[in-house]
Amino acid sequence: MGTVHSTTSDRPEAAVPAAPREGRRSRLQRIADFLCTAQAPYQAALFRIGLSAVLLAFLLREWPHRRVLYGDRSPLSHELALALGAEERTFTLLHWSGERVWFETVYLVTVLAALAVLLGWRTRTATVVQMIGVLSLEHRNTLVGDSGDNIVRIMVIYLVFTSCAQVWALDARRARSRGSTAPHGPGSDRTGVVLWWVTGLFLLVGFGLPTEVGWPLVLFVLWGAHALRYAVRGKGPGHEGARFLDACTAMLHNCALLMIAVQVCLVYAAAGWYKIQVSRWQEGSALYYVLHLDYFTPWPALSHAMAASTVLVLALTYGTVIVQVAFPFTLANRRVKNVLIVVMIGEHLAIVALLGIPLLSLAMVVCDALFLPTAFLLALGRWCGRPARRAGVAVRAPASA
Repeated sequence: MGTVHSTTSDRPEAAVPAAPREGRRSRLQRIADFLCTAQAPYQAALFRIGLSAVLLAFLLREWPHRRVLYGDRSPLSHELALALGAEERTFTLLHWSGERVWFETVYLVTVLAALAVLLGWRTRTATVVQMIGVLSLEHRNTLVGDSGDNIVRIMVIYLVFTSCAQVWALDARRARSRGSTAPHGPGSDRTGVVLWWVTGLFLLVGFGLPTEVGWPLVLFVLWGAHALRYAVRGKGPGHEGARFLDACTAMLHNCALLMIAVQVCLVYAAAGWYKIQVSRWQEGSALYYVLHLDYFTPWPALSHAMAASTVLVLALTYGTVIVQVAFPFTLANRRVKNVLIVVMIGEHLAIVALLGIPLLSLAMVVCDALFLPTAFLLALGRWCGRPARRAGVAVRAPASA
């Protein structure tokens, strides 16, 4: 009798083991697509708008006192600032000169950069200029800073690496108006090319070619990244280099948003766990003493009225600790997280009104807003667009860049 030899194509069950491999491949593809696509564009846009608005409000509020805080009239003279900067190894453009003209130039450029970031105009360049301005001002006199300054200084650095102008920005509007059929490359964006040349000339004149690791090298790398972006985009949006660059930019954006979220969790966790170790917070009386400090009572009558209620003081003291400690653990549950975000934002707004700490509280409100759900932000965008629609202006839904 002849032996019948069966092949794998004759046996349907032979194809079964390939199914798990296909499933793993599809899961890996979904993960790769997720990492190579800029996530949370509306949250990033809101973070950009909020942070620049807080910074702009701070700079304008301190405009009458700017020279005393950071300029030529500061009790910390230029020579002392140089010595302090050398000891702390901080970066600031104000160490270049102690003259009023140079200080006024840096301060005004920082204000204009914050306004440009707020509007989403040339955001890639404006966020870098804003970062340099904030670091220069705050590092000129670190003795007048507080926790609010620290939060703003950290967040403006993270903001540079985000794609925060995909929506709710003039950059997004310009990208939509150009369309996919418009010419690409340096020749089609003269304003961007001029900004690139101006910033490059400033870096070369101010720092020269960097010879060691430091802020000048970081700035030159960012400047070179802009040049690479223009060169690759000039070959068209479908070019392999352009797609690869877009994927790298998206991954950098996602990592920056993740770092912002981690930073916020660390701030709340550290604040909550440190409070637990203090006896006044353990017994629930910490807020009572805070409300009797003249430095933290912009409304003395209101502060004293709240301090007179033992139950209210006890509830707010314990509630603050519970909310701060629990915040990082609630991110795994969307519903609990959304409720806690509202509570945290309300708490910070109350701190602004009761304790008079606007910069820190508003900066933390902006950071908390990063965790708001997309559906709420879309509704917020439609609500903010109502005045334009009532005025008869056509408002188109923003497309992701």
